[in-house]
Parts: sequence; structure tokens; C-alpha cells
Amino acid sequence: MEWLNLALRWIHIFAGIMWVGATFFFTWLDGRFSEGERKSGEGSNVWMVHSGGFYVVGKQKAPRIVPGQLHWFRWEAAITWASGFLLLIYLYYFGGLMVDETMDHPTAVLLGVVLLILSWPVYDFLWKSPLAKDERLGTAISFLLVVGLAYLLHQFMGPRAAYIHVGAVLGGLMAANVWMVIIPSQRRMVAALSQGKEPDKNLAQRSKGRSKHNTFMAVSVVFLMISNHFPTITYGATENWIVLSIMVGVGWGVAKIIRRA
Repeated sequence: MEWLNLALRWIHIFAGIMWVGATFFFTWLDGRFSEGERKSGEGSNVWMVHSGGFYVVGKQKAPRIVPGQLHWFRWEAAITWASGFLLLIYLYYFGGLMVDETMDHPTAVLLGVVLLILSWPVYDFLWKSPLAKDERLGTAISFLLVVGLAYLLHQFMGPRAAYIHVGAVLGGLMAANVWMVIIPSQRRMVAALSQGKEPDKNLAQRSKGRSKHNTFMAVSVVFLMISNHFPTITYGATENWIVLSIMVGVGWGVAKIIRRA
């Protein structure tokens, strides 16, 4: 069982590194293209150097099918989520870390599973609703939902489990964004191109928006993953749900700075 624990953690962390790294790289790349368009009024190439090689990358302003293999960058998200969910089951639902002596274990597990399931339709509805047309309002509502979730979970499960479940909810939203919004939208765009039709630009904008959300959530998720190593200042603090809420907000702020770098 210890080897299983180690293997799942190894897979989870490495897949997460690949996923988050790719997400931030493409966000940075898109930012450089946008910067070039603002300066020159038209698209431009991005020149890069890495590991002894020089690379020139261009963005297709009007997408078209090109020869060769199309790389989707999707399995990193699936493997990160699947390994994380297995760790959640192993360590918390069956591993004795779910509740303290004053709490009911079945109730805590049921609440955790229900919230993991319901978080996606709530999030997806919010960001498809008219409220999300104002990004600042959508962000404020999202943050209040995170604060409410942090408080609720601390009433029914142990603080360490509450922290990791907020991380699991955010990580689940990130994976769902990839598999239920970004990839399907890109497939529909590719299908339109293969039929000689112009792709729906709204699909591209929606995918870009959800990818942006993932860059914000990723920083907070990594904090929640490592918070169990610092119990006295995170989940072991007197107002632990407030600490969690503040650090999620800090993570979003850090992500905003990174995205502009």
C-alpha cells in the first residue's frame, strides 16, 4: 500500500507539472502574440531559444488545416485528475484522514462526493450566465463561492480534509474545462475547417476564457496540495477556513502577475 501511495503521488505531481507548465506556456505565448498585434497591428512570430535550439512560432489568425499531426495536450489533465481522485479515496475516504473524533465519517464522505459532482454545473452555469459578462463580477461571485465552500467543509470534515477537498473541487473544474469545454470546442473548429467552413470564433473565445480560468486556479490548487506539510499555519490555524480563503485569493493575484510577465 505504501508503494501504491508513492506511485500515485509521483504520477499525480509529475502529470500536474506537465499540465500546469503547458497551460502557462501557451498563456505566455498567446500574450506575446497579442503584444505583437498591439504594436504592429498584425500578427507576428515569437522567437525562442531553449536547450540548444532556436524556435520560431507563429499563430494562425485565420485557422486552417495544416499537414502533420495535431497535438491536443489533453492527457496531462486527465492523468492529473484521475491520480488525484484515487489519492483522495485512498488517503481520505478509506485512509482515516477524513474526520476528527467529533464528526461523522459517512456524512463527510457523502458531502465531499456531492460537492465534487455539483461544483462543475454551478461553475459552468455561472460563467455562461449574463453575470459573467462582467468578468470582475463573475470573479467576485466565484471567490465568495470558494469562501462559502471552505466554511461549509470545515463544519463537516477535518480541516486537512477540508483543505484538500477545496483543492479537489478546483482541480476538478480545471480538468472539466479541458475535457468538456476546450477540447470539444477545438474539435468542432477542426471539423468545420475539414469541411471547408469558417470556424465559430465564439468557440475559440470560450476555450481561451476557460484556459485563462485554469491558470488562475492552478496556483491555488498547488498551495492546497502542499498545505498539509504546514499544519500550524494552514489547516491547523484557529481560523483555518479564513486562511484558506485568503490564500486562494493570493493565488489568483499571483497568477495575474505571472500572466502579465
